Amino acid sequence: MVRLFDDTTQEAFGIVPLDRAKALAMERELDLVEVAPQAQPPVCRLMDYGRFKFEALKREKESRREHNVITVKEMKLRPKISEHDFQTKFGYVKHFLEDGDKVKLTIVFRGRELVHQELGRRLLDRLAEDLREVAMVERNPLVEGRNMTMMMSPAHKKASRAAAPRSEDARDHQPGAEPAGPVDTEGNPTDAKDSQP
Repeated sequence: MVRLFDDTTQEAFGIVPLDRAKALAMERELDLVEVAPQAQPPVCRLMDYGRFKFEALKREKESRREHNVITVKEMKLRPKISEHDFQTKFGYVKHFLEDGDKVKLTIVFRGRELVHQELGRRLLDRLAEDLREVAMVERNPLVEGRNMTMMMSPAHKKASRAAAPRSEDARDHQPGAEPAGPVDTEGNPTDAKDSQP
């Protein structure tokens, strides 16, 4: 005996013998799926199991796409870095931040360079100043052993694909958007040639 439901018609059959449930599944060309085996009696559903799995996979993909994953990238620099190398690394850091990732900047001191920590701090301050349009300092420079680290995060969160308009016409339907051409007394756009007094 099983408690039987039909997912396609939302019909509840109540408690029926297992043979009857199988016969109904074959008759309706559906799958008999046990959803609560520990219940007394066990609960079964008539459903298109292939379609159910496909839709579940589709929902999972959608939620994964909309979920904004923030990763932390690390960029290592030396206190005596040349201008060209600085510009190259600056470009990478800016690219990471524009993609929505956090960046951990690490100045690596070797030997006697540790005495001149102000060079590393100046370098990090310069990076923070140059990136102020796209990032903000999440954690100020901090000395950890022979390294000085600073954490930066994107200033603006990246818009999800679902929130972005799909076409040019989407802007016209947004509240507060100004119409492109002439409007009638109700605020609806009109064609200048067809408008009559």
